[in-house]
Amino acid sequence: MERVGIDLHIVHEQDYPWLKALIWPEHERRLEVFEQAVVERKNHSVQLYEGDGIKLLPHFLEKMPVDSIVGVFHTHVANQIPEKEKCFLLDTIKKAGENRDIFHLYNNMWDRKLHLDFYQNGVETNHTIGETDGHGRSFEWSMSILNTQ
Repeated sequence: MERVGIDLHIVHEQDYPWLKALIWPEHERRLEVFEQAVVERKNHSVQLYEGDGIKLLPHFLEKMPVDSIVGVFHTHVANQIPEKEKCFLLDTIKKAGENRDIFHLYNNMWDRKLHLDFYQNGVETNHTIGETDGHGRSFEWSMSILNTQ
């Protein structure tokens, strides 16, 4: 299994104190989660690439074996993506779904809801599976068990 992350600016270990300073003092739970995430990042290997993930996605999809399952995941940042780029992202995923299984998990693209769209054997399926807190503190699940058979 290969895990790849693409971001406009990759956060390096020397950036952790600055990110920690951005957490509001009264948000003790966010601080705990941040510190847990730092430990997880150190313990789990992810190949990180710096750049525009929307523009780079077609390139990465071409490099991946067609029989591999692709997961595209992003969260709250989607509310800052211009509509034209959102449409390009969705079109890229849809086109890839014609020839491979691909899953797209996201929120804050059009609303605060958590969405799971996927293509299996060329068939598109869309689910709204929850609602998210703006700071990622919680999810309110609204899904039933998904049957993808």
